[in-house]
Amino acid sequence: MSTILIIDDDDQLRVSFQKLLKEEDYSVDSAPSGEVGLNLVRSKIPDLVILDMRLPGMNGLETFRRINAIEPKLPVIIMTAFGTTETAIQATKMGAFDYILKPFDIPEMLGIIEQALEAGRFMRSPVDMNATPDNASREAIIGRSKPMQDVYKAIGRVSPTDATALIRGESGTGKELVARAIYQHSLRADKPFLVINCVAIPENLLESELFGYEKGAFTGASHRRVGKIEQANSGTVFLDEIGDMPSSIQAKILRLLQEKSIERLGGRGTIPVDVRIIAATNRNLEEALSEGRFREDLYYRLKVVTIWLPPLRERLGDIPLLTKYFLVRSAADFGMDNPGITEEAISALSGYSWPGNVREIGNTLQKALIFNRGAPVRPEDIAQAISGMDVDAGADSETTEKAVSKWVHAALTSKATANLFDSCMDRFATILISEALNLTGGNRSRAAKLLGLSRPTLHSKIDKFSLKFETSVTGLPPKKEMQ
Repeated sequence: MSTILIIDDDDQLRVSFQKLLKEEDYSVDSAPSGEVGLNLVRSKIPDLVILDMRLPGMNGLETFRRINAIEPKLPVIIMTAFGTTETAIQATKMGAFDYILKPFDIPEMLGIIEQALEAGRFMRSPVDMNATPDNASREAIIGRSKPMQDVYKAIGRVSPTDATALIRGESGTGKELVARAIYQHSLRADKPFLVINCVAIPENLLESELFGYEKGAFTGASHRRVGKIEQANSGTVFLDEIGDMPSSIQAKILRLLQEKSIERLGGRGTIPVDVRIIAATNRNLEEALSEGRFREDLYYRLKVVTIWLPPLRERLGDIPLLTKYFLVRSAADFGMDNPGITEEAISALSGYSWPGNVREIGNTLQKALIFNRGAPVRPEDIAQAISGMDVDAGADSETTEKAVSKWVHAALTSKATANLFDSCMDRFATILISEALNLTGGNRSRAAKLLGLSRPTLHSKIDKFSLKFETSVTGLPPKKEMQ
């Protein structure tokens, strides 16, 4: 459970905020002043601080400076009124994760909180390399095959430099873990590390997210905003899925790499920035070059150092290690004893092509633990987990529709209850939401966006269906904003 510290002299806001965040399954502490907040940080470092800029005694900016001196990797979200926006921008340039204006929208604030907690976890959770399954952390790169040994060597060589690194490999091979390992072993390891997924952010928002904007740059730009690249100054920015970056933004990334400067949207001057860029893609960049979808000059700027991650089918000898690692981790997640796995099941795992790579084998073993009911995992558990997870991923829509129709027919011809329609819809909703949470690593905001639901609606359905991926919540308070 993540711990959040709120530092604000508004008693009513602290009480309301505490109630809201506890309903979101966070542990919450609060302080009415910067001095009290600093004492709490010193006694036990939280996972996130939400800090008001206007405080009695020590002001918010000085409080942030002192928090940052205690733990530079502790994410801090600034709350501010319009009158103190420039101070909040100054704090952001100094390393604060983000700032939000009062009164704020609750879903927006919850989304920023999730992003900040994830960023803090990325910076503070070490990535184990070449670890044994029994003592590996939750963030580990597992494998002892020759291709993986080459990956470890490449990480070791590029980490202590400031060279731009390009990580390439199929989806599910662990590119983000490699990027974090490079960061954590770099000379910038005590500075910010921010992740930008070039696919997850809509094209019309990606530019402002990366570079920020000036007041009046576009409709709704009521104040200046610092972009992620400027925010990560002196640190590292990981551009995930850069092969899908729009060409208009590619030119600005090229300028960043060449001139070490950016320009905010609506701005007239350049802003010097010192960031290290790590990029990753599962795309064939050479093909994108030939088709004019990726800039040749950016391509050569990015591939100063290229690290290729092998697909799992090319390192099948690592499957026993990966199997043990994921069984240990999944059993701990489910609060159950690790039942182990039969040799026949390991052989079955080694005989599969794993198009989804390491991510797929992890999901398969997690589902196999559910199916086996405490007994050692058998080949039939593996087969059921794979078929259940991938309902014929290569099938066309007609085949998929037939599979769904068959399931519906079985339900209609069974001894059904009077509310069959609601029962079937609930079951389908459970599968749909579970898979969305699975795909997003349990991130509620991303799952809600994937499903096209509001975050409160998703929460209520998680509670209704008692899903094990997330802890149930009781919903948000009726008010839409907090002062």
